[in-house]
Amino acid sequence: MGQTVSAGGCNGNTALCSRQYSNVTQIGAHDSAFVGILPTDNQVKSVADQLDAGVRFLQAQTHENSGELHLCHTSCLELNAGPLTDYLSTIKTWMDKNKNEVVTLLLTNGDRVNVSTFGSAMSSTGLDKYAYVPPKKLSMDEWPTLQELIDDGKRLVMFLDYLADTSKVDYILDEFSYFFETAYDVTNFTSCALDRPPGSKGDGLMMIVNHFKDIDILGIDIPDVMHDMSTNAATGSGSIGEQADLCINTWKRSPNFILLDNFNIGDAFTAQNNLNHLS
Repeated sequence: MGQTVSAGGCNGNTALCSRQYSNVTQIGAHDSAFVGILPTDNQVKSVADQLDAGVRFLQAQTHENSGELHLCHTSCLELNAGPLTDYLSTIKTWMDKNKNEVVTLLLTNGDRVNVSTFGSAMSSTGLDKYAYVPPKKLSMDEWPTLQELIDDGKRLVMFLDYLADTSKVDYILDEFSYFFETAYDVTNFTSCALDRPPGSKGDGLMMIVNHFKDIDILGIDIPDVMHDMSTNAATGSGSIGEQADLCINTWKRSPNFILLDNFNIGDAFTAQNNLNHLS
């Protein structure tokens, strides 16, 4: 298939159009659905505003609530941000209007719900029409370019952490077949060691860096919002750039995704551009 560089570039930059999906560093919104100023919230910008600002990696927690998938923080008693279908509809509406954007969605499945339930939620909102279906299990060097995903109209790449089964829903991919993650709920960033999946050495897997800091309050970890400015800075102590450098030294390659709390505080997109070698 011939490639034509999209007007306005790919994910905001023409230099990214020829890059393979597996060769782009993107900042992401950790717990993107939990929006507000409570200790259980992780973002202050709505999902639509996150996308408008340039976030192309959305992560969210799901739990079963009265037979329906909801966006809940640890449990639906702690924080319930509403039905998964509402969240997916927001993404669908945004993607309808933004034709040159490749979005990645990572959902967690803490209650081990059958993947078909996620597929039903996707199809009910129409978001499944954008979902990319790999022809096989892809190695890192086999991913299409951003331009190819855009040209094919398959601009959503979707992952589930547990119970993904492509024989049931072919576009919902198993996170840990494609990624490893660093540790989360940390109070400092002194390591880029593999935390999940257990037993893996990270060979051939893309990298998700959990770059959000918690603080321990009476034995309960809550987001350390007081330090978001420095945590989400492009450079400096505890910054995105500093941890990314640690990861590059450890793994000899850049992270693929870097998850942040309150992504809009600090200078996350400068860090993203730096890691993609963009001006």
